[in-house]
Amino acid sequence: MDCHIDAQDNTVFQGHALPDRKAVKHIGIALFNGFSLPETVSIVEAFQSANRFAENGQRGVSPYTVQLFSVAGGRIASSSSVFVWTDSVEARGHAHDFHALFVAGGTGVHEAVRDERLLSWLRRAHFRSEWVLPIAEGQFLLKAAGIASAAGAGSAGTLLPQANIRRGFGLPTSREVLSPLESALNLIEADLGMEITRKAASCAAPPASTQFTSVLRMSASGSVSDKIRASAQWLEANGDRPISIDKAAGLAAMSERNFLRRFKAEIGVTPSDYLLYVRLDMCCQLLVETTLPVDKIARRCGLGGGAQLAKLFRKHIGATPTGYRANHHQSHDCQ
Repeated sequence: MDCHIDAQDNTVFQGHALPDRKAVKHIGIALFNGFSLPETVSIVEAFQSANRFAENGQRGVSPYTVQLFSVAGGRIASSSSVFVWTDSVEARGHAHDFHALFVAGGTGVHEAVRDERLLSWLRRAHFRSEWVLPIAEGQFLLKAAGIASAAGAGSAGTLLPQANIRRGFGLPTSREVLSPLESALNLIEADLGMEITRKAASCAAPPASTQFTSVLRMSASGSVSDKIRASAQWLEANGDRPISIDKAAGLAAMSERNFLRRFKAEIGVTPSDYLLYVRLDMCCQLLVETTLPVDKIARRCGLGGGAQLAKLFRKHIGATPTGYRANHHQSHDCQ
């Protein structure tokens, strides 16, 4: 069963009167095939949770609407093979300005930077957005669209339209660079206060990183050659399928021996270990973000069955899959 994020469904206020629609703040998230799901989920959950807590408190505050966008609309596959539903970028037109526009990251960004329809929409949307915030590799999309040089970087690690710079509009910051989730929470705090922000933060916190998620991020490093980076991306994109390392070497136009040597030198692990980390990372995401049975998750991620997955989890994470899922469940406030 596909994991389905429908941001709009969860921001409809049933049984309550909405404030003046002019006060509703529109949040957009631009996606593409191969985007990274966890960061997107945490941002959506932050704004949706803020809406729920604002409603429960019956406060006279402006809620948020959250929409996911892609070039063509419809189903978009994340890097972990979980699908989400999106609206087409053309469908929105210029009906609203964005309060904040987030631009997703992920392994698919290397294809997305060549999508002129997406880049053109980002250029248009940028001038109608108060805030434009890249999520990890999303910065490469903004750079390809020419937005970074036009807007200038803000102190919060965001890209700010010149109009906001002139107005002196700014987010409170405590560090030189904030993550997109931290910036989202700062926006919520400015609108709704600390108490609602604290509750929203507890719901939106992403799963803790593991030793292998940091390895996977190494493939985006500037010190990694194009051929090795492309082979790592291919392993990530095909992690749920049977894969032969010699095929990855062929895609890199190298002998298997040279490929193994170069990959280990540039990434820090062998291709086989990298593939294992890709699959374990996918399992962690599905354990936290879905209710799929452990055995089905193992098969979906190319790891055979639940028994094999449990063995790998004990070795690499020090917990069982069910224990990992339980430890990363959302708090009671989020229900």
